[in-house]
Amino acid sequence: MKTNVNLWWLLAGFFLLVAIVYTWWNIIAYPELAWYQAIEWVGTVALFFSVFMAALIGFYVSRVHKAQGGELPEDILTADIDDGDPEMGEFSPWSWWPIVLAFSAALAMIGFAVGTFMIPIGLAVFVIAIVGWVFEYYRGYFAR
Repeated sequence: MKTNVNLWWLLAGFFLLVAIVYTWWNIIAYPELAWYQAIEWVGTVALFFSVFMAALIGFYVSRVHKAQGGELPEDILTADIDDGDPEMGEFSPWSWWPIVLAFSAALAMIGFAVGTFMIPIGLAVFVIAIVGWVFEYYRGYFAR
């Protein structure tokens, strides 16, 4: 986790350096213009927002690292696989419902592009897929 914190802060610093160089380069590339007219604002703002986003993630990950009260088993080189293997819940690899759910999202997105009449159809398939996925084990394996 400490490595992740350092990487995000390093990425924030890199984006800051690139944003400053990008802005300065635009200013010196057009000496005939005033400095505020020579700046390419879209790229400059996007790079500075990248700085803020990377810094935000770095700050959050550092706070999580401090709050966890020690190193995770994944961060210790001498840890065994079983040390960081909690029960994550039930997983059904043979389930077809996630594919139906993805199809419903695709159908709704196609509805935005082709015609809005397809959006309610996609939402109906979505409701069917969610209900099917939630109640998949209600009667047992592969029950209908």
